[in-house]
Amino acid sequence: MPITTQQLLQILPNAGAKAGVFAPVLNTAMGRFQIVGSKRVAAFIAQIGHESGQLVYVREIWGPTPAQAKYEGRKDLGNTVPGDGFKYRGRGLIQITGRANYAECGEALGLDLINQPELLEQPKNACLSAAWFWATNGLNTLADAEKFEAITRRINGGLNGQADRLKLWSKATAVLA
Repeated sequence: MPITTQQLLQILPNAGAKAGVFAPVLNTAMGRFQIVGSKRVAAFIAQIGHESGQLVYVREIWGPTPAQAKYEGRKDLGNTVPGDGFKYRGRGLIQITGRANYAECGEALGLDLINQPELLEQPKNACLSAAWFWATNGLNTLADAEKFEAITRRINGGLNGQADRLKLWSKATAVLA
């Protein structure tokens, strides 16, 4: 069953008018990548809700912070050309980061993200990239097993923002029950 604008606003109240923009494209993306059923949808919405500041940000806020400065030259992210760290900073609802991830995501979605990384800032592509990342990283299986901490680790590499993620998951689980 698709998520409604009203449900999104109950879970992510700070989304405001953006909930209406994102609801239909979220439903399309979740359907395409089999993020179906209340367990999967609740976990997905909680994680993208945290990662995007409740659908407010589709591009990483850039300082650069010390962590962001380390994106430059990171071979594990495919950032081999000077400026790649900034150019391929986190975008989309799950913050796709790094030249290599942009290339892989772009290939999967049929988008030229290497030459047009800002395409991930469009609501449709922000949702599709998040759902693609979710499916590619086996997160439906973890959501089915309610292994929320493991989901956070796959998305974040650690447990940054876990308290907020858990609060959103609890709210999403209640709203979608």
